[in-house]
Amino acid sequence: MQSNRELFEAYNKAVYRTCYYMVHDAADAEDLCQEVFITVFRSQWQDVEYVRAWIMKITVNACLNHLKRSRSLQHKVAQNLHLWNRNSETPVERLIEQKETELEWAGYLSRLPAKIRAVLTLRYMHDFSLAEISEALSIPLGTAKSRQHKGLKMMRRILLEAGIQDKEWKGEYYEEAGKYAGASIK
Repeated sequence: MQSNRELFEAYNKAVYRTCYYMVHDAADAEDLCQEVFITVFRSQWQDVEYVRAWIMKITVNACLNHLKRSRSLQHKVAQNLHLWNRNSETPVERLIEQKETELEWAGYLSRLPAKIRAVLTLRYMHDFSLAEISEALSIPLGTAKSRQHKGLKMMRRILLEAGIQDKEWKGEYYEEAGKYAGASIK
């Protein structure tokens, strides 16, 4: 039987990463991460059969609620575009290629609608099956499939607009997206 501390240590990075990719703000992601674990600790989580999927469902719902409460997603992204394109004043020390790639992918994901972003985040960052995504988001399996399909088509268009054409469109680029999405942001 896990303690609250063990549960937190096991899932806090995945929860934070999900929050960060959904809301694109480190401070909001930290607040949402705390909110998720407060909710988890106040409930009878020991009785839950699939704890990981249950925590991710709480996480995604908290993020979606946050986005609904805040200004429109498009306005928020437009306000923070300078974060994605800013040149650092400290030269090489801060410009690590992996960090740039993570921010680049976060920028691409930020252009997707929140519901589609939630599906792609769970699928490619957390390796959820479509059935697990369906359960976590309380949507029909067909809806999860169509959101994934639509999200991949939208990402393909975004990547083409960004001039990324040298990869074959048979999943290699999306595998990279999952790899970078799974990389630590903190």
